[in-house]
Amino acid sequence: MRVHLKGIHTVRAKGRVYHYAWRGGPRIKAEPGSPAFMREYQEAHAARQRPPQNCLFTLIVEFKQSAEFPRSAATRKEYLRYLRLIEDEFGTMPLKAVEDGRARGVFMKWRDSMSGTPRKADYAWAVLARVLSFGKDRARLATNVCERGGRLYAAQRQEKIWTADHIERFMSAASRSFNWLSS
Repeated sequence: MRVHLKGIHTVRAKGRVYHYAWRGGPRIKAEPGSPAFMREYQEAHAARQRPPQNCLFTLIVEFKQSAEFPRSAATRKEYLRYLRLIEDEFGTMPLKAVEDGRARGVFMKWRDSMSGTPRKADYAWAVLARVLSFGKDRARLATNVCERGGRLYAAQRQEKIWTADHIERFMSAASRSFNWLSS
């Protein structure tokens, strides 16, 4: 029985034929159609699916599987959203580089790139700091370079506070069901 393996890249050079698991992937040295060829192909693809070790991505995976990952559905959803941003930007960064003090500047620059939406930038920073804190607590990192990062968003809520005049005007216009407040 013949099996079609998806993505096999074949190259003919100098009168020889070379097979690769995918374009740019590892070379398969076994004879095509043999069980050894199938085994090498499967091993190459399994290694491709395996996440890189000792990088920020593995720390994020451990955090997601821990008891410290938020239980609330809404918070979980937001954390996953920001963890995806962090993975895309820094997923392959080695843990040794994450510990380096210069990484704080890189992380700050990333946060500042979101300064157009300061609440988003602060939330992303907080999630990154939480992951690094988790890594420090688990002795995977010696330091958390994202501690005390400050905030970009500053709430201006003075205009939202009701004064005595506001309350008096509301009570005069409100129906009787609201007048229990004044008794």
